[in-house]
This record gives sequence, structure tokens and C-alpha cells, in this order.
Amino acid sequence: MTSRQVFPPLSLRATGLVCGRGGMALTRELTVSVASGHCLLLRGPNGAGKTTLLLTLAGVIPPLAGGFALEAADTELQNLHYCGHRNAIKPRLSVLENLDFWRAVNGGTGEPVEAALDEVGLAALANLDAGYLSAGQTRRLALARLLVSHRPLWLLDEPTAALDIEGHDLVTRLLDRHLDMGGFAIAATHDPITLPDPARMETLVLGARTAGASS
Repeated sequence: MTSRQVFPPLSLRATGLVCGRGGMALTRELTVSVASGHCLLLRGPNGAGKTTLLLTLAGVIPPLAGGFALEAADTELQNLHYCGHRNAIKPRLSVLENLDFWRAVNGGTGEPVEAALDEVGLAALANLDAGYLSAGQTRRLALARLLVSHRPLWLLDEPTAALDIEGHDLVTRLLDRHLDMGGFAIAATHDPITLPDPARMETLVLGARTAGASS
């Protein structure tokens, strides 16, 4: 590993994976390979199965067919963050208390809470009840969870939702640094995300004829 790497080499591989809900398939058979240092973008119209695929990879929804595995990983649950389109913020807790809760739940292996809040631009609001945050600020608080607990695989559902231009830049910066650390990510998004090195990104279009992507 280089001096910037935190995670050992890992990869996620899926073969013949069909995702759906209530017994109804939303995707075709998917063959996907994502390795350390790479990001896979999930594209497609509403209802194409992007969120369902992320939930399947997170272990929340069982696949309808096929399978997937994290290779060279010890346990699946300790190796991923799922950041959904719902922010999972407690409005009556302060900004700092919300993030401190998630750090306690997921493990304090990353940045201190105060440093993470500063990085996402919320340091001045640390003692404010989270219910007073704007939609964009709430999204920034949700993203801060990724920083306080190191986990190599990020599963991100619309990570730039409600964010302004600076917020989009923040997501790009966090993703790029995570890949530098040897992490990898799968992100469902309608917004453009461009990393400094385009070779680190692949795109999988759901709801189209394309059935697989790899990196």
C-alpha cells in the first residue's frame, strides 16, 4: 500500500445479479466488477432499479437471482457504508450529537467528529438542533458519516441531492480522496460527477440494453 492508502485491496463482483422488490425484477442480469480506487456510477430513469441495486449490495434486500461478493474482505457489514436518499438525521439532537451517534454505531476509525463537521462546512452549526438545518446542510451532515468511520465501500444514493455547487465540489473531493485511500464506491445519481482522473470512473446504465460494467 502507498502512504495514502488506508484499505487493503478489495473488489466487489456480481454475476448474473437480478434485483427487484416484491418478486418483481427491476434489472436484467448484471455482471459488475468494481475494484479499489474506482467508482461506478449508476444511471437510469426513475424506477430503473438504481436504489434497489444499492440496497441489494448493502444486504438489505435479497437478490432475485445471481449473487455478489466482496473479495478479500472479512465481513460484509464492516466494510461498507450505505448512504441513502433519506438522511437518517434526528431533528431533536444537535448536529454534533447526530454525528457522534453514528460514529459510536459505526466505529470511531476515521476523523474526529469536530474535524468531519469542519470538512463538510458545518462546524459553526455543531450545537444547533439538526431539525433547523436546510436540506443541503442536512445532506452534508449525512455525508459526514462517511468520514468518521473508515469503511472501504461506499454505496451512495443521490449523494449530491439538495446540494449547491460547493456541495457538488465537496462530494467530488470526498470521493477522490476515498479512492486515493484504496476505497471504492458505487453511486446512483442523476447529477454529473466528474473526478480529476476519468479513468477511475465507469458508468452502468440501468433500464437500457447495457447489462454490465467493470472497472
